[in-house]
Amino acid sequence: MRDFVRLVCTSCGNENYYTDKNKKATPDRLEMKKYCPHERKHTVHKEKK
Repeated sequence: MRDFVRLVCTSCGNENYYTDKNKKATPDRLEMKKYCPHERKHTVHKEKK
């Protein structure tokens, strides 16, 4: 049921984080506000397909 996904920064495009998600509970793509070390600020990170 759980699937590993990569989180990609929307502003710079780097893959900064790896996490897992429950496919049944969240069928949509994840979208989180996380810290981007390349930009040195908090940005929106989206799930990479």
